[in-house]
Amino acid sequence: LPFFSELMLNCVSSSQLKATLSLSEGSICIKANAQSCGECIQVAETCGWCNFLTVGESKSARCDDLESLKKRNCAVTKIENPRGSINIDKNNPVTNRKKDGSDKLKPEQITQIQPQKLTLTLRSGEPQTFELKFKRAEDYPIDLYYLMDLSFSMKDDLENVKNLGTDLMKEMQEITSDFRIGFGSFVEKTVMPYISTTPARLINPCTGNQNCTSPFSYKNVLKLTDKGDEFNRLVSQQQISGNLDSPEGGFDAIMQVAVCENQIGWRNVTRLLVFSTDAGFHFAGDGKLGGIVLPNDGRCHLENNMYTMSHYYDYPSIAHLVQKLSDNNIQTIFAVTEEFQPVYKELKNLIPKSAVGTLSSNSSNVIKLIIDAYNSLSSEVILENNRLPEGVSITYKSICKNGVEGTGENGRKCSNISIGDEVSFKISIESQKCPAIGKTEVIKIKPQGFTEEVQIVLNFICDCQCATKGEPNSDKCYEGNGTFECGACKCNEGRIGRLCECSKDEVRTEDLDANCRKDNGTDICSNNGDCVCGTCECKKRENPAEIYSGKYCECDNFNCDRSNNKLCGGHGRCECRKCICDANYTGSACDCSLETSTCLAKNGQICNGRGTCECGLCKCTNPKFQGPTCEICPTCPGVCAEHKDCVQCRAFEAGEKKDTCKRDCSYFHLIKVQDRNSLPQPTDQSFPLTHCKERDANDCWFYYTYAIRNDTKEVYVMEHLDCPAGPDIIPIVAGVVAGIVLIGLALLLIWKLLMIIHDRREFAKFEKEKMNAKWDTGENPIYKSAVTTVVNPKYEGK
Repeated sequence: LPFFSELMLNCVSSSQLKATLSLSEGSICIKANAQSCGECIQVAETCGWCNFLTVGESKSARCDDLESLKKRNCAVTKIENPRGSINIDKNNPVTNRKKDGSDKLKPEQITQIQPQKLTLTLRSGEPQTFELKFKRAEDYPIDLYYLMDLSFSMKDDLENVKNLGTDLMKEMQEITSDFRIGFGSFVEKTVMPYISTTPARLINPCTGNQNCTSPFSYKNVLKLTDKGDEFNRLVSQQQISGNLDSPEGGFDAIMQVAVCENQIGWRNVTRLLVFSTDAGFHFAGDGKLGGIVLPNDGRCHLENNMYTMSHYYDYPSIAHLVQKLSDNNIQTIFAVTEEFQPVYKELKNLIPKSAVGTLSSNSSNVIKLIIDAYNSLSSEVILENNRLPEGVSITYKSICKNGVEGTGENGRKCSNISIGDEVSFKISIESQKCPAIGKTEVIKIKPQGFTEEVQIVLNFICDCQCATKGEPNSDKCYEGNGTFECGACKCNEGRIGRLCECSKDEVRTEDLDANCRKDNGTDICSNNGDCVCGTCECKKRENPAEIYSGKYCECDNFNCDRSNNKLCGGHGRCECRKCICDANYTGSACDCSLETSTCLAKNGQICNGRGTCECGLCKCTNPKFQGPTCEICPTCPGVCAEHKDCVQCRAFEAGEKKDTCKRDCSYFHLIKVQDRNSLPQPTDQSFPLTHCKERDANDCWFYYTYAIRNDTKEVYVMEHLDCPAGPDIIPIVAGVVAGIVLIGLALLLIWKLLMIIHDRREFAKFEKEKMNAKWDTGENPIYKSAVTTVVNPKYEGK
């Protein structure tokens, strides 16, 4: 009886159901098609489940956003809407401790992070946020392990490190009163080609008279201790060794220091590893050179403080080292020479909570380097978490010193923190779904390089409280095929339907499925619905205004053609994927207007008489014309030039078309007028008019107008040609002759003037030379006298 009474509720109009769903427009809760309260609350935090079933509604209609449920008259007491919560299980305050205080606390008694344990109850889509505090404790214990390269190039460095223990102890007293130091050394794998395996070289790998110890991979010389003089004594006993290649086997040593906690003596305090070298490093894959192919297993292999498996396992990879250093909360300081700074700075970027310092050529600055690197590392706190369960996400927001806030990746860290400073983080954890197995998960959050951590237990809300009161195999479900919980039937395995009235096995049979296939096709319910007991139940959309319909869910009202990104162009409605257009519109997307007003040209014609109006736009039939109304013709000569020859032949029986005038030029009505003033004027006409002025072969002008009135082309032409008067020959000839004569006279005058000027210059020159002449009055040099006088040399004048 309960089944039939419940079944009667289905006999209601579909319009009532649509009216109800319209209240939930845009709800993702409706779209989820949830069949139970547990499925509903996992859709989103805004979804609620109504325990009261309204007549005619399906089970999935119970799941909706809270406001919509209230509008549908679902009482608040009938709505299932469980919320998440936060419970702090352990909340010890951070330690306020002074270095010079009398209270001495063990490392495990010091608290730097608060709270320490929480339990979060998560609902899908609802984040839970809590605050985490971190405070750097003063006088916090420190363990420092000094790992040194003892290849031959580090000989002078070893001398400066021998007193490092006591000197570093004094410096670290300024930071902490609880400091321990240890020492280890490394060289290289003890196989070819990294070292020479000749017997003599295995005893002393150095050349010349140098006395070196046998090569080794890694040696733990001194376990962590608070005795600085013991460090000095043991380090002073160390000897340099040697190898063949430049890169060293430091990664093997780092791995053993990280994983051999008991042998090294690490405590749960600040752990520092100082890696000192003047060379590069081998990493995973380099072991193949020595025939070593087994990957590093990341386990401790120290026997008598010596690494014994260097010849068996390859070098560790960088990622493997990062994992082990992080797991063991070890902060690394790379003390390397200037030459290898770029290499180790790149390595620092890959290893969290690490620093690089420049080591002098003889390690004389190692203490200052360690202090500076420690201050740099300890001044920054970076939170990290272990692997999150599937579907769980976490976000951080930091509130650092001076109120500086950070989000995203910067939300994980705070910098420039001094001892005693307190910073906080807002941490939000959100789940998107329930875990597949179990309902409890544990995640841990801790600052990098610190042993303290926050343990977070995650409980997931996967079902509603009302589900605990369910009635298994209830009579309210068809033949007891379901559990009646939260006001609806939750069907047993293999059953479906509102009241679990159908069997999945029956529904999947070919006979029942055939009733859900259109035209014997292969798609069930057109892939837009489910075949329930041989009848298609169409899927619901996120927007209930969008509806699948039809016997086979083959129709919908949202998949019609669109125009301007509007369904049916905004001028129609979509019915079964076809547009039903409004008046004056047509086309598949109702984007074709039947109005012609937009096609009218300036002359009042549709598309200027040179095209057709389609969908409110002109399609020009003459390819020469274009534009929105076919009025633009870039290649046309113009109206006047186009009709010139025809007007000339009809009005004056002349021109190029004189012989074909009747055939080619009878397309217009010609009207002759007496003068230009008689031509139609533009202001007198209610239609477009063009005035033309053209010239014939005899240089005579003729004037006419061209217009189209009532589809009739009219040409008004002035009946007389306007020819220019002929030239007057006599004045022209007289003017030319007079011009020639005048030009000749001008040329003669110019010539005469030039000659006068030239003569005067020559005369002036002559006069000047005459004035300067000096006449000689002596004897003519070419004159010879006719008289010859001969003197007798014997004549004495007697």
